[in-house]
Amino acid sequence: MTTATQTAPRTSDRLRPLSVVGYGAGDAANNLAFTTATMFLLVYYTDVAGISAAAAGTLLLVVRVFDAFADIFAGRVVDRTYSKRFGKFRPFILFGSLPLLLLSVATFSVPQIGETGVLIYAYLTYAALGLAYSLVNIPFGSLAGAMTRNAGERAKLASARTIGAMVVGAGLGVFVAPLLTPDRDLQSLFTFMTLGFVVVGFALYMFTFFTAKETVVRDVPRVSMRQSFAILKSNRPLLMLCLSSFVFLTGMLALSTVQLYYLRDVLHALPMYAVMSIVQLVLTFAVAAAVPSIVRRFGKRAGYITGGAVMVVGGLVVFLAPPSLAWLAFGGLVLCQFGIVLVNMLVWALEADTVEYGEWKTGVRAEGIIYALFSFTRKTGQAVGGALAAYALAIGGYAAGAEVQSEAAEWGIRAAAGLLPAVAALIAIVVMFFYPLTDARHRQLVDEIAERHAHSPEGTRP
Repeated sequence: MTTATQTAPRTSDRLRPLSVVGYGAGDAANNLAFTTATMFLLVYYTDVAGISAAAAGTLLLVVRVFDAFADIFAGRVVDRTYSKRFGKFRPFILFGSLPLLLLSVATFSVPQIGETGVLIYAYLTYAALGLAYSLVNIPFGSLAGAMTRNAGERAKLASARTIGAMVVGAGLGVFVAPLLTPDRDLQSLFTFMTLGFVVVGFALYMFTFFTAKETVVRDVPRVSMRQSFAILKSNRPLLMLCLSSFVFLTGMLALSTVQLYYLRDVLHALPMYAVMSIVQLVLTFAVAAAVPSIVRRFGKRAGYITGGAVMVVGGLVVFLAPPSLAWLAFGGLVLCQFGIVLVNMLVWALEADTVEYGEWKTGVRAEGIIYALFSFTRKTGQAVGGALAAYALAIGGYAAGAEVQSEAAEWGIRAAAGLLPAVAALIAIVVMFFYPLTDARHRQLVDEIAERHAHSPEGTRP
């Protein structure tokens, strides 16, 4: 077994700007596969592959639940892996990134082989994509906790990854979404797009691999199953954060899944999708600049609750605004996106804090299984949100390719885009009111862990 050198963690370490940018590049690469799927896969399945909205909704639910369990599997693989040369997390980025990007191409290349054949192919390729994504994203997300213990620096990493994701989302919204009209050859569009993402994504992943280094000392390089369950069972802040994130992601994915339908079929303003993507990008940079100050003055929990409250207001506006007042509905979408950006920037820093809580509680540092459980709940939230959005389309009677949808179909889209996100964000806020790991408490835990390392050269083991 490879053992780590036992030294006290350096809680005041500052990350190099290149390391922060490199970490953000990794999430940009992740989202060339992930955001492309969340934004366009339902549209691709219904309008290109010819799968019904109800069948597509079931497919998204089943496969995304499978993805969630794949995260747990990936977390265990990560915690049992350690490379003396590359560290614990970076090898997965090095060797897993190219298969992930190639599977994205396969997912958006459904052959017309009959109704049953199409469904089987769609299930298999999307499930394989999800597993490959877990084996890259779980190590990538865990890497933040291993780069630094400093709360301010972690906030920078959280902002960087959110910026990386939003840049990709904005690019897809500006350059791809306006092309999704019934008169285009959408299959060729998705094929060339995903092939291009293979080249760009691999370059971004390699940038992350060479710039984002692991510096936090660990006493136990390989974590046993028993240790993993002990860490999860005793980590109350993690469990509460998982619950809140689950419901928040349910609403967020419902909105993300049907936003294109909402702008195209309810407001009849598809060009606004590109505008919204630019707004998201501007909001991301603005919020990223403000997050360190928010964390210092108010704390991460208060910022999270504020973002959720903004999303509640925005969701209600989206749901209730009449289609004739497109500017008002668009304003509701902007509010939703502001809340989403703020919560998503803070939630990754909150998750990294729970790693220290687990280490303080049990004496074992296990980023992999903690991030895996967190990602598991987020994936299940995404599965439920995406499926509920698709079911709302089906219940409303959405007709693929129709120039004008029925009033019932429009109400189904509005419910998925506005009402679901508002209710989900409200529940997420209530949970976070009882979240116990404040920033002050986290600083105390980090100091206590540092003291343990200083007085126990052999390492602290449960």
